[in-house]
Amino acid sequence: MADTLNFELVSPEKLLLSEEVASVTVPGTEGDFTVFAQHAPVLSTMRPGVVDVQKDSGEERIFVRGGFAEVNPAGLTILAEEAIPMADLDRDRLAQHIQDAQEDVDDAQDEEKKRLAQETLDHLKQLEMAL
Repeated sequence: MADTLNFELVSPEKLLLSEEVASVTVPGTEGDFTVFAQHAPVLSTMRPGVVDVQKDSGEERIFVRGGFAEVNPAGLTILAEEAIPMADLDRDRLAQHIQDAQEDVDDAQDEEKKRLAQETLDHLKQLEMAL
């Protein structure tokens, strides 16, 4: 790679990606933006969406549920609330999880449980839309 970008994607569970890449498209809350090597410093919050990583070996797509992206002279770091490689998603299994989450919302006995169940359902639907 001629001019590469040092990229790290971190979730609460683990470091998902740490390598030199050509570019990364980030789902910022103000809109998507693409980061290349030598990009100006930026700090942005992220909305749920897909991080699109361009590498010599091809494209890698990762669903994130939100978080922060920081571009500095060292590269791009994404701190994601949750991150799931798109290649790991199974549409049928996801549909079953959505159905179960909807039942949890419908069966919730108090407002806090209903809010948490709705948050889970919304997340699963965002993931489904990303497929």
